[in-house]
Amino acid sequence: MPRGPRLDTPRALHHVIARGIERRHIFRDDTDRTDFVDRMRRLFPDTGTALYAWSLLSNHAHMLLRSGPAGISKTMHRLLGGYVTTFNRRHHRCGHLFQNRFKSTLVEEKSYFLELLRYIHLNPLRAGIVADLDALTRYPWSGHAVLLGRSSFVAQDCEFVLRQFGTTLSAARPAYSAFVEEGLHQTDPPDLEGGGLRRSAGGWEVRQRITRGRERWAFDERVLGSSAFVQETLATTHDSSTRRPTPPDPAIIDALCRDVARRWRVGAAEVGSSSRCRDVVIARALVAFISVRRYGFTQTAVARALRVSKQTIFRSLVRADQILPLVASDITDLLPDDGAVRPPQTAA
Repeated sequence: MPRGPRLDTPRALHHVIARGIERRHIFRDDTDRTDFVDRMRRLFPDTGTALYAWSLLSNHAHMLLRSGPAGISKTMHRLLGGYVTTFNRRHHRCGHLFQNRFKSTLVEEKSYFLELLRYIHLNPLRAGIVADLDALTRYPWSGHAVLLGRSSFVAQDCEFVLRQFGTTLSAARPAYSAFVEEGLHQTDPPDLEGGGLRRSAGGWEVRQRITRGRERWAFDERVLGSSAFVQETLATTHDSSTRRPTPPDPAIIDALCRDVARRWRVGAAEVGSSSRCRDVVIARALVAFISVRRYGFTQTAVARALRVSKQTIFRSLVRADQILPLVASDITDLLPDDGAVRPPQTAA
């Protein structure tokens, strides 16, 4: 029986799990882990995929992602497919590495974002890979240390996550750390498995056609959320397997470039140049960050619009992670508390 279509829309939140076939190790050493992390570092910003939480264990990997314009399937196929090719060549093996297709659960953000963030980052501790919370803060193969400022990872959207815990880094990081620690003492942890469709019987037309076998329970696991969330999601996911996402308007970058350049008192043409003037560099980094992380442009599209190299945009994204906590107050209208970006003024 063919598998049910994956649920996805641009900007949808997903809990993704990639497991090794027959529970075999997908990471044999730190070279494997480094290769996987490097692929995330390049791929997620380039596809406009926001990464909030992640952890690598021996035989599986967890990620909390917000899909970009290309969708979760294409993005994950690029990540996992490229990794398998290198893994097989390096370890002199052939054949499948991952168990079937990766599992993705469409998540109701308001109810489950923080719980999944904590659950994913506590995985190495609960699996016995690290001994305690202190060791977890030094574990290099998850996003926990990144959120605490112990390491840097350009593909992870720390700014969005930490804004859920405080308005400044000095307040947000301790609050996040305390929230994670509280998870170790939960007496009744929330159910983070999918099953929203099961809770909304009759709400999905496809459900009526899946009546037996493995695909019945697999279909039920595709959503984590309330019945109301399932019904609301249906309107945007019903034809997603045949509908191509509409790419964002390139004029947005031009307008954003003028807006940010005005605030940093530089010329818009300078932002789209190789100038290394400090204020120009900051403006370029912000334009790149907002274009890729919020509007969903690829790095290639931003590089083309600014008439610079793709490598320049990549460096700008790295720089943006470093400077955003320092300049966020100057762009609060572009980065409001709900995480969405308001379109800049289009007037010259």
